[in-house]
Amino acid sequence: QVQLVESGGGLVQAGGSLRLSCAASGRTLSSYTLGWFRQAPGKEREFVAAISWSGVTTYYADSVKGRFTISRDSAENTVYLQMNSLKPEDTAVYYCNAALTIATMTRGSWGQGTQVTVSS
Repeated sequence: QVQLVESGGGLVQAGGSLRLSCAASGRTLSSYTLGWFRQAPGKEREFVAAISWSGVTTYYADSVKGRFTISRDSAENTVYLQMNSLKPEDTAVYYCNAALTIATMTRGSWGQGTQVTVSS
């Protein structure tokens, strides 16, 4: 079982930046794919970004490419999401995720979520 705790959410104006962090514990995470999903009010949870266990391969939703950057610190068992040029449509609860593969992320472990609100 993997425990995930997100932090770093908040209120920011459009065009601003935020950095989300997710601290993981419970198992050796060196073989896990880590990632972020988000869920806006009235919408389904959607994939945002993921990073492979090695940190070499990253994946992004088209809507955030060029604006968001995912990274991981394996020594600290932490994954980050740097969000730049934020838009009001980025407003959502952001969830950290850990899974053995990117294909199985929706069946993986989830954090409790952190709210990101972007004002226009």
